[in-house]
Formats: sequence, structure tokens, C-alpha cells
Amino acid sequence: MTPRVAASIGDRLLDRALATAVARAGAPGRIRFTERQLYYEMCRVLRPSHAVPRRLPLTPAPPVRYERFEEALRRHGTVPGLLAPAPALASAPAPASDHASREPTAPSAPDLYDYGLPRLLICQSRQVARMLLANDVHLEAACPVFAADDLPLDPRLVTGLGRVDGATVHVLHDASVDGIALTGRVRDAVPGVRVSSMGLVPRHATALHLISPRGPAQVLAQGPGPLTLPAALGPRERDWLADGRFAEVESVSPARLLRTVLRLVRGPRTPGHSVWTGLRELRTAGFMTWPTNRPGDTRTQGDQPATRNPVQG
Repeated sequence: MTPRVAASIGDRLLDRALATAVARAGAPGRIRFTERQLYYEMCRVLRPSHAVPRRLPLTPAPPVRYERFEEALRRHGTVPGLLAPAPALASAPAPASDHASREPTAPSAPDLYDYGLPRLLICQSRQVARMLLANDVHLEAACPVFAADDLPLDPRLVTGLGRVDGATVHVLHDASVDGIALTGRVRDAVPGVRVSSMGLVPRHATALHLISPRGPAQVLAQGPGPLTLPAALGPRERDWLADGRFAEVESVSPARLLRTVLRLVRGPRTPGHSVWTGLRELRTAGFMTWPTNRPGDTRTQGDQPATRNPVQG
């Protein structure tokens, strides 16, 4: 087999894998997804490690280079649901001191920042934040979504968080040294507000069998510092990070990512309301109170004393 024939066969294999990945990434319900999410979906088609039982820890390396994926993507053409890349920043982000010294711009509605804010989500990746916004997570969860490079937050947002008891800032980050350290940065940016890490951490990556590239070895900080890791990380997780391994949030399938973010941000759901519970509640629902006569009471239903409607007061 000549090299040209082998390359042609390899290209056809990647093209088929990409077509399958496109169908999977947008299912169900025409989900919008990023280019890297599509890349990792293609990796799962070529190496379906997600089908391995979760009790077996596994973080496989990518089966195909990103450059080969980009070539296949150019051959494929238009992909429904694929988000355009985020526009590059015109300049480097301003230092925190510059952000703090700037006067906030006036909102279009004067009372926009006069209300309490119970929850807020900060994503390490701007592309992940754009993907969540494109799929209306901020509307379904009633939660503003920002990227980490938006820090520090507008002081009016921090004030709104302080008006609600138990307000929480959720942090969605990669399973990497920098990603795990992001939670501490956010905690410093919103003093007095509860900050909750939504993940990822290495144990999530191994349980979900996420594709895990390898970078240069990391020197983990032992004392206080910008890259100090939380004590909750186990020895195996620290070794995994020190070895240069990392797993991006975009390696989680788009549908699973949306379900998980909505579940964690919205919190536990209240029990469902069935028809039978509704009928039982009618017995004590004001003017719809069920007529009950005491033994020996000869009054008819129309003679019953008026029952006060708690809704009407």
C-alpha cells in the first residue's frame, strides 16, 4: 500500500468519524456546541472509552491530533449547531486595579442592579460560557453566566449577591492545576459570598473516562500561593496533575454538560405535584372546602357557614 493510498483511507475514516460526531454532538434537541466539543466527540467515536464501566479509572490520550480534526472539518463543510470561535480580544485584559478604578456604565434600566442575585456561574473557558448562553442555560437556571477573564466582576453584581442569604457563585473549570486554582481566585473576587467549585477535578475525569491530553510536568505548590491545590484532592489526583495530565470541560459531551450544569446550579428540585395530591388539597382550599357535617347536624350543604378563603384573605 502506497503512502498516498494509506492517507486517503485515513482521511475517509476520519470523515466518517466526524459525520457521526456531528450527529451525536447536537443530540438531542439541536444543541449548540463548540469546535473543541466536536473534536472530543470525534475522539469518542474513534476510541469509545466512555463505554467502559465507570468503576475502572481511565483517562485515555486523544486518538487523533487536533490538526487532523481541523483538516477533516474543512473537508466536511458547514456543521449545523457549531458555534463560531470567540472573537479575539483586541488587547490584553486590563489589570484588576484598572477594573476596580473604572466607573461602572449606567444600565439601560435604572433599577437593574437593585435586586438580589441568588446565583452566578463563572466558567474558566469563554467558549464554554458562550456555549451555555447559546443553549439558554442562563434563562432556564435564572443564573448569569460569565467567563473567568471577566474578573473582577462589576461591583454592582457583588452587591446583588450580598443581598441574598446563601447566594452562591458556581465555578466551572478544567481538571488542571490552573483550573482548580480558579476557585480561589473567584473567592478573592467576591469576599463574603459562598463560592462552590462545580468541577472538573481528576476523579471526575477518571470516572467519566474523559480524553486527557498531556502537557509539561507541573510543580504543585506546597504553601499559600496562586496554584495551591485544595486539601480535598487525594494523592492519586495530585500525581495525575503533577504528571502534566489535564481534562477540559469541553471533553464532556454537550448534552451531559448541559444537564449537569442545570442540575447543580438550580439545586434540588421540589417534589412533583400529581393529580391525586391536588384533589386531596381541595379539601382545605378555601371556598372549595369539602362539605363535612358533624353527626346529628341536620344542616344541608347550603346551610354550612361560609368558609374563609386563605388566598383571598
